[in-house]
Amino acid sequence: MTADADRTFERLHRAIADEVGAIIFTVSMLDRKAGVSRRAYTSHPDDYPVTGTKPMDENAWSAQVIDGRRTFVANTTEEFAPLFFDHALINALGCQSAVNIPVVAGGDVVGTVNLLDVEGHYTPARVARAEALVAAAAAGLAAALGTGQRD
Repeated sequence: MTADADRTFERLHRAIADEVGAIIFTVSMLDRKAGVSRRAYTSHPDDYPVTGTKPMDENAWSAQVIDGRRTFVANTTEEFAPLFFDHALINALGCQSAVNIPVVAGGDVVGTVNLLDVEGHYTPARVARAEALVAAAAAGLAAALGTGQRD
């Protein structure tokens, strides 16, 4: 990633941390050719390094976030464990709730903004605020993820 990309991610990270809360904050970009999601930014480089990837499985999460372009919210481990292979690590880091907000450019989801916090943290008001912050940063996020904003 470029210095501009890092600044874009860091600004959004600070805004979400201040206004919504997130113990762990990451941004991932989709690599459809390789069939993986690649981490582009992380608040926890030891546990979730930027070199990390996750397989892009076809499941309820991908149907909602990638195909449907809708935010995924789970406020308990039980809600996300069937969909997140790393749920044990997430719990070990003190997180039991998750939010994944799609980043859309040119009509396609090009990445996600991912938030983790304590159980029950992501109320509808907090999710709406996080979505608004991501929407406000959409052009910068798309550019940082190497896509450019085409919408």
